[in-house]
Amino acid sequence: MTRGAEAMEPRPDEHAPVTPDWTCGSCGQDWPCATKRSRLLDEYQADRASLSVYLGSCLAAASDDLRSAPTAMLQDRFIGWVPRRPRTA
Repeated sequence: MTRGAEAMEPRPDEHAPVTPDWTCGSCGQDWPCATKRSRLLDEYQADRASLSVYLGSCLAAASDDLRSAPTAMLQDRFIGWVPRRPRTA
């Protein structure tokens, strides 16, 4: 393994997705697991739009890998949990 590849490996507590099953590499739950969801909300608290774009790209990739999963279930799993802020007029 090259030095660059070593830097790319996730930390054990990172709760990164393991593909093609899209499970959490730390706790084994469906990704994004509860811990990763909480961390993503903290990380993207000031930029919900970027969080939605990131999760949308994950949803697209997971849809390719998890072809037999119902679309609505994947949408709920990847983006349905993100709290919505009320729109201002």
